[in-house]
Amino acid sequence: MIDDTELLDRAAALVAAYAEAGRTIVTAESCTGGLVAGLLTAVPGSSAVVERGYVTYSNEAKAEAIGVPMDLIRRHGAVSEVVGRAMACGALAASRATVAVAITGIAGPGGGGAEKPVGLVHFGLALRQGGRRHLERRYGDLGRGAIRRAAVADALGLLEGALVD
Repeated sequence: MIDDTELLDRAAALVAAYAEAGRTIVTAESCTGGLVAGLLTAVPGSSAVVERGYVTYSNEAKAEAIGVPMDLIRRHGAVSEVVGRAMACGALAASRATVAVAITGIAGPGGGGAEKPVGLVHFGLALRQGGRRHLERRYGDLGRGAIRRAAVADALGLLEGALVD
């Protein structure tokens, strides 16, 4: 879990707002390895909001747990807009949640290249009532911990924005 007062405060506010709105969350995480779900569930009362979380670190897990087509992964790579979107839609379909957030990226220190450098992260957001969103971030090679923290912060931002949809 992330020991970060700012993120914990945001998570607590998010849990309260989702509870008040009667909305629930499912997460599908790759490069963050469950940090978003861990942060949200650190908040007392989060069981009313966090429906479930998937850590789909491998390509096989993305396909088996949340239905991301392997063909998409082969064609575009696991770190891509289409896979981030498919992860969010798949997590939503595999759950009872009203909002899904997904994260796939390259946290480093290795694994990056010219086209997909360390620090590239794709996010997907899917709403049960039909909204979809994508966010791409290129944080740069800040170090594994900083990239993962930044990704968690951006995932919270997407979830915050989904409250107004």
